[in-house]
Amino acid sequence: MSCLTVETCGAVACKRLEQDALQVRMLADGRLSTGHAGVLLAERRGSFPLIDLHILKTSAQQGEVESGTKRKVKRLLSFQRYCHNSRLLRGLVPHTPGSLHLLDDDYLGQAAHMLSKVGTWNFDIFLFDRLTNGNSLVTLMCHLFNVYGLIHHFQLDMVKLHRFLGMVQEDYHSQNPYHNAVHAADVTQAMYCYLKEPKLAEQLSPPDVFLGLMAAAAHDVDHPGVNQPFLIKTRHHLASLYQNTSVLESHHWRSTVGMLRESGLLSHLPPDMSLDMEQQLGSLILATDISRQNEFLLTFREHLDNQDLDLQLASHRHFMLQIALKCADICNPCRVWELSRQWSERVCEEFYRQGDLEKKFDLEISPLCNQQADSVPAIQIGFISYIVEPLFKEWLRFTEPSVLSQTLMGHLHKNKARWSLLRYAHSSETQTRPPAEKPGPEGGGGGEEDIP
Repeated sequence: MSCLTVETCGAVACKRLEQDALQVRMLADGRLSTGHAGVLLAERRGSFPLIDLHILKTSAQQGEVESGTKRKVKRLLSFQRYCHNSRLLRGLVPHTPGSLHLLDDDYLGQAAHMLSKVGTWNFDIFLFDRLTNGNSLVTLMCHLFNVYGLIHHFQLDMVKLHRFLGMVQEDYHSQNPYHNAVHAADVTQAMYCYLKEPKLAEQLSPPDVFLGLMAAAAHDVDHPGVNQPFLIKTRHHLASLYQNTSVLESHHWRSTVGMLRESGLLSHLPPDMSLDMEQQLGSLILATDISRQNEFLLTFREHLDNQDLDLQLASHRHFMLQIALKCADICNPCRVWELSRQWSERVCEEFYRQGDLEKKFDLEISPLCNQQADSVPAIQIGFISYIVEPLFKEWLRFTEPSVLSQTLMGHLHKNKARWSLLRYAHSSETQTRPPAEKPGPEGGGGGEEDIP
């Protein structure tokens, strides 16, 4: 069979602030309207302009700003690579002399072995990403789609599926310490573990599973590595477009819809069905907005208190998918310590980078972003106490409790205790550290700027 190479090249258009007023109103509160789904325009992928803070101090012309937001994207999808990966995902490593090997057989064998244990909670996504040569998200999603029979159920075109997943993986920013494609793969793996919970698994339909995995994979796509308050105070165009409400989550959703339509993954489905799936995908991704945490937590707790969750109802299954995705998104403190600590250090590094940018350009430093004042242990203890523990306590109740939920709660408590010890050690070290001497004139000059 001859080699088939599919190339898609294109320039990513700049975002337009002058959007249809109806679209803006629909997106402003982070909710979706089924009656107006048809008028929503898909947001192009990769449209997030790089955070170039030079424009904060200059009066650059609009054309100059726009030109800085354009990004040319070239993608190559080789038919041999597609065939090779497909065999790998079925656990068959090809040995044909002329076949295209992305990795040597040892690495492929180890990756395939890891996939056989993808449902275990101690799954090391960092190792898996290395074994797959940085393609953990694409490889994992294709494997899970095969596990659930989703490709056959929805009659998906494999080339279109690989094209879509390649777009998603590529549009995560690899320079982000935390919000990158490895995080997306980690959330997807956690989502798979939650979907396997007996309480959920016996009730979920193929569309439920499809949407749950897709939302997990794309929930942070094109994340810029800074948070919503940063976008608002720098007057980023997305903050204006979404009226300062669920800005990042709305962008992740609209970017995903754009990639779905560009790849044509769902183009063979009836239009009303594909539009409904886009809406539900948006509802799931928008649920990851941390500012809506209490809203979902109180509703979840009320359902459990009243014992009125009926998973035979599509609306209740969708709500539980939202809860599962929220749990997957913040589950790092529930991992084994070796993995949990890596994620904690990564997310804090991303916070600190934002704080450094804010300090450099005389902006107010956002909460948790001041490396001198906010230590990693203190940030993690607060995150666990106020965000993670309350949600996972209710998840434990929901699972009645399952072996998995008891395991992850055990990790959570142990990790919190370790962070407490590290915070105490950090505090003691800070208190006993002798004050730095102010250098004299020959040491770089005195004055207030040299005071630590």
